[in-house]
Amino acid sequence: MPVDWAHPDGPSLDLAVARRKATDPGARVGSMVFGPGGPGDSGVETVVRRISRFSPEIRRRFDIVSFDPRGVGGSNAVTCSGDVLAERPSPELKSQADFDATMAYNSRLRADCRARTGPVFDHLDTAQTVRDVDALRAALGERKLTFHGSSYGTLLGAQYAETFPHRVRAMVLESVMDHGVPTTRDFLRSEAATAEDSFQEFVQWCEGASECALHGRDVRAVWQGLLARAGRGELEDPAKPGTSLSSSDLVNKIAFRRFYGADYAGLATAVAGMDASKPLPAAPTSIAPLHPATPVFCSDWRLPVRDYREYSSLVAMMNKTAPDLPYLLPIHMAAACLGAPTANPQHRLDAHGAPPVLVSNALHDPATGYPWAVSVARQLGRSGVLLTYEGHGHGSVTSGPCMEEAVNSYLTDLAVPPRGTSCPAVPS
Repeated sequence: MPVDWAHPDGPSLDLAVARRKATDPGARVGSMVFGPGGPGDSGVETVVRRISRFSPEIRRRFDIVSFDPRGVGGSNAVTCSGDVLAERPSPELKSQADFDATMAYNSRLRADCRARTGPVFDHLDTAQTVRDVDALRAALGERKLTFHGSSYGTLLGAQYAETFPHRVRAMVLESVMDHGVPTTRDFLRSEAATAEDSFQEFVQWCEGASECALHGRDVRAVWQGLLARAGRGELEDPAKPGTSLSSSDLVNKIAFRRFYGADYAGLATAVAGMDASKPLPAAPTSIAPLHPATPVFCSDWRLPVRDYREYSSLVAMMNKTAPDLPYLLPIHMAAACLGAPTANPQHRLDAHGAPPVLVSNALHDPATGYPWAVSVARQLGRSGVLLTYEGHGHGSVTSGPCMEEAVNSYLTDLAVPPRGTSCPAVPS
């Protein structure tokens, strides 16, 4: 692929691609391209090792093809100094001096990553990846694209439909990002609200489920106690005995990650175990490095913050919106993108002329909230068809027979479900 599609004769990069052929060649419809999430997920890994995330019918009828997006995995991965990555300042900024230090660090890290990664570093945005996908469609010999994008991959699908509306055969956008969210405050508020909704659903489940390890207890009080211990550096990391867990990692690695799979029982067990653990001697906690693919996000999202005063007001707004989940991952991303150029900033979708696009979302998705899916379906206008999963978790297309049948029929036979279709939650 050209590093920069505006200069197709300039430097190039190799795109890593994997294909798993249809299990029933006689019933094969064609190739389906999967757009991976993250940003930073490997589509090659999905096809090679996680093929079960697609339904048996889709595996039977389609060659499933995916790729590592530019800057990820085998496609000229963003490479940065481990030492510089480890110096990342905490997003818990306390002063204008902290804000200035974060800006200076971001600039130093970008320069380091650019030097190690090469020219593709400045061309990681989804608008460039859209062109990569169209080149992949052509290489597969497909006149029109059949596409399934999940999470961050929905941004890719939506922009493909906008750029090449007449080259779309069928498109599923699952767990939908709304690239029309205009401001930093709107983005962070919606992310905080959907994460807090998942926490409330977890508390409600524990109240009613005897198998919850915290059943009969004040779940919120137990959780707040863990947050306080983590803040003092007294909470042991269950995965690394003897080391303390930061409050940020408690929120993002212990809780938020389990919300993805709606693993409420696992979260309750983990929380009960940590609550019963002996406190460590108080010690400062470290902050985990962000994924190296963060520059992909920064090139797609313009999330400006003027100064420390505005930053602290955004943090306060998030903490008010999600009182149980301070310093959620999105504020880490906003801090990491301070000062970064944005090649492909947010805008409302205009995919006029595209065929029906299936927009699929759980009502209680911790990362891409249901209101985003409603918004994207509206932006798609006559092309947008919203399919609602009445359950929990990040990802929905194989959540029970109702969802699976609706998605399978659409992808294989272009049978569009009636507008307003929703499917009942299945027990996790």
